[in-house]
Amino acid sequence: MLIGELARATGSTARALRHYEQTGLLDSSRAPNGYREYDGAAVVRVRNIRGLLAAGLTLDDVRLFLPCLDGDVLAGPPSATALRIARERLAVLERRIAAQTEARDRLVAALAAAGAAERPPAD
Repeated sequence: MLIGELARATGSTARALRHYEQTGLLDSSRAPNGYREYDGAAVVRVRNIRGLLAAGLTLDDVRLFLPCLDGDVLAGPPSATALRIARERLAVLERRIAAQTEARDRLVAALAAAGAAERPPAD
């Protein structure tokens, strides 16, 4: 299948697929005209990559899952490595959420101090 077909089948973009390929997460062959061609297994692999990214993992993290990206990533029990990675990403997300919450609270306090908390925004 061509890159556009794979993008449609996985809800991805051609740009993301090229990026996955550049980072070593996805393979393709080249047709005589130079177009990228993917086999049917690429659909499962890309869906797994996207699922892991959506769960908060980075591409470097996803690379550690290469041996199982062509199957059901969640089917078996998680490895010690997978659990470590998930815990590390969770800690990063919690720190980011805390920082954003603090920023929001400071902004709310500043608006309240300025008497602007209840006023509609100006256009």
